[in-house]
Amino acid sequence: MIANELFQKGLALLRDGNALGALVYFEKAYSLAKTPELESYMGFCIASERGKITEAIMLCNDAIAHEPANPVHYLNLGRVYLKADRRSEAIDTFRKGLSLGDNEEIHLVLEKLGIRRKPFLFFLPRGNFLNRYLGLVLHRLRLR
Repeated sequence: MIANELFQKGLALLRDGNALGALVYFEKAYSLAKTPELESYMGFCIASERGKITEAIMLCNDAIAHEPANPVHYLNLGRVYLKADRRSEAIDTFRKGLSLGDNEEIHLVLEKLGIRRKPFLFFLPRGNFLNRYLGLVLHRLRLR
């Protein structure tokens, strides 16, 4: 099999929720041809199946360095950040990916995360009692 066929089979397995099976195909394809897309997806699978976050981040960042305009790389890097419980970095990465091009998967992930609105009094911290109570009151009055 050629690298592209292995990559496509890995993508199909990943879409079906089988990241471990996809990782096997991605690794075989990566040994034949080192493409940025393979690095990106392989990084995500390594993070989710093996828990090697630093290696996964390096692979995804390398893919971004080679193809900085591809939103899929930002999607995979953001997913790795979520696996590492680095939510704010993940959200920033997803937003950067959306700024480069529309991607339905990034929209779905951001929607699932439930992005919070900015604090009502932006010059005070989110946890300040004025922000908390004004936010609650305005929400109940359906003004916000």
